Amino acid sequence: MNTSSEPGLDRLDPGLSAITSERRQLIGVAYRLLGSLADAEDVVQETYARWYAMSREQQKEINHPIAWLTKVASRICLDLLGSARARRERYVGEWIPEPLPGRSEWISERSGDTTADPADRVTLDESVSMAFLVVLDSMTPAQRVAFILHDVFRYPFADIAEIVGRTPAACRQLASSARRRLHTSQTPASPAAQRAGIVRDFKQAWEAKDIDALIGLLAPDATAIGDGGGLVSAEPRPIEGGEQIARYLVDLAGRVPDMTIQERTVNAQTGLTAQQDGVTVAVFAFDVAGDRITRIWAVRNPEKLRPWTTPTV
Repeated sequence: MNTSSEPGLDRLDPGLSAITSERRQLIGVAYRLLGSLADAEDVVQETYARWYAMSREQQKEINHPIAWLTKVASRICLDLLGSARARRERYVGEWIPEPLPGRSEWISERSGDTTADPADRVTLDESVSMAFLVVLDSMTPAQRVAFILHDVFRYPFADIAEIVGRTPAACRQLASSARRRLHTSQTPASPAAQRAGIVRDFKQAWEAKDIDALIGLLAPDATAIGDGGGLVSAEPRPIEGGEQIARYLVDLAGRVPDMTIQERTVNAQTGLTAQQDGVTVAVFAFDVAGDRITRIWAVRNPEKLRPWTTPTV
């Protein structure tokens, strides 16, 4: 997909600049709805393909192209969410949303081309945290669409109703139900600086293979979930309990002596990556309550690590 930054492109299509300028919002909507940056890119590409499949006359009849693009992208996402549950049933092991790199960590496929950076088009805030996305994934497709479009992107319920095929009142109820689910599922957020410090201490304790220090940083009822997608070995079930998690991590460090742990931004929060031979083989996101880590999400599925491993050309 070309962008309006290319010389002379606006002269060929005066409306192209306005259309492509909203790509960031479309990526942001699709990523939050699907939990996958790769799928979000595909949705936006399909959305633009439908726009350019229309004649110039048909395009001119659309008074608000950006609203049209968002509506189309949301409908595509709604269809994908409907079929995602069946795909998840066939998924090997636990399923975790695709981890999103911070802008400074993003490895572009085209060196020097910032327009090719999808992560730069996703507004990084609390609504892309791993804890937030995991709760979103437990919602019905209609709940997820209504909540994201209204509470995150401030779309009116009348517009959302056209997308999900419900009345505005029903969409308001869907968003309200989603809001309650988030409220009951999420723990009070610790300050960002405190959360970052705890993850940093966790990294140091892991590198030192200090079981006692790890246990002290993990909540007694902490949970660790791994996603290998059947493509790499990962724990088939969540590991329950802070002590059990600590012992597993120390054992892992002993079995993989060449593994290096690095602090990185993961879904807008401080996280960690594991590397072997300079290649990222796992990304870790954390949920912190007070001064303890309550949940760890470890993504090892290579398909979900492409944004972290694609070499710069």
